[in-house]
Amino acid sequence: MLSMAFNTTRSMVIERGAATRLATHVRGLGGSSVLLVTDAGVVAAGLLDGVLAGFAEAGVPVQVFAEVQADPPESVILAAVEAGKACGADCVVGFGGGSSLDAAKLAALLIRGGEELTQIYGINVSKGQRLPLILVPTTAGTGSEVTSVSVVTTGEGQKNVVYSPTLLPDLAVLDAELTLGLPAHITAATGIDAMVHAVEAYTSRNLKNPISDCLAREALRLLSGSLQQACRDGADLVARENMLMGACLAGMAFANSPVAAVHALAYPIGARFHVPHGVSNALVLGPVMRFNLDSVAPLYAQLAEIVLPNLTGSDHDKARALADHLGGLAGALQLPTRLRDVGIGEADIESLAVDAMKQQRLLGNNPREVQLDDVRAIYREVL
Repeated sequence: MLSMAFNTTRSMVIERGAATRLATHVRGLGGSSVLLVTDAGVVAAGLLDGVLAGFAEAGVPVQVFAEVQADPPESVILAAVEAGKACGADCVVGFGGGSSLDAAKLAALLIRGGEELTQIYGINVSKGQRLPLILVPTTAGTGSEVTSVSVVTTGEGQKNVVYSPTLLPDLAVLDAELTLGLPAHITAATGIDAMVHAVEAYTSRNLKNPISDCLAREALRLLSGSLQQACRDGADLVARENMLMGACLAGMAFANSPVAAVHALAYPIGARFHVPHGVSNALVLGPVMRFNLDSVAPLYAQLAEIVLPNLTGSDHDKARALADHLGGLAGALQLPTRLRDVGIGEADIESLAVDAMKQQRLLGNNPREVQLDDVRAIYREVL
């Protein structure tokens, strides 16, 4: 008999222009003073203009914390917490990419729960409660609005996670209009990140389940069918909606059937060299899939039929074609394709490999066992 649990965000609003009505949702959660966690790029792009006007019209005070950076360090999380306490926030809104959403989750938890950040890393370590929380993604990539994980950079080459069902927000708002101004290179990187979520969830060795499988397949259909169009024409709202929904579905999938070696090898690249997470994933996606090929060819072949529907041949042939196609997306979308393109050389391989092997939480989900020599070889394949 199948035995499983599946958790996701309790409520979602999917609507064009929905972000301008955030004040209504805050009031619905009993909020009267908001900490809005975002980054300077979101502010500069004017994405908050309509949102803040809506709060002002509703008479809801907002403190904007715009200091989030990619792969946020502990200091940024703690600064957000202090900003929330100083303004007396009783609700937190995360607005932006995955880093902003992750920071907002932890701010909501730490403002109310009274725990110390350094004491809650790990799985279900946190026991505190959080403030009401709304998450609004402005990129179609991380799916953080439907996951119970926050990732924090804790040192050179090191990332740590807080994993707790408490981090799932009360509400996720998907407003594709917020993604219309996203540059092509960010659209490409975040889109590939979402595709990795779908692929790794579908082939995860642990907690694989039929709900995640369905979500991963539909996510990959939406993402693969719209990514290149969204990059070509950033104003194509249908493509943007497909990307945002695909990323969300992939997030639901991997939140319950976790990611594996692609992410494990990507983490040190981002932490040590400050490479965007989606680019880090794109760099190692092809070689990791080829490494896994013999262990998971039937599942890759099933996904290949979604992404490349006219394929013929054996499962192994289809799986190889999928690995080559997804591995080639970075180049096709004008992202870096080699580690040297992002400043990584042979002298860095050993430290990257050692750091990647510390990600046993992720490597344990990989369909093929990964050893240190394997990691070195994968990095060298894309050096």
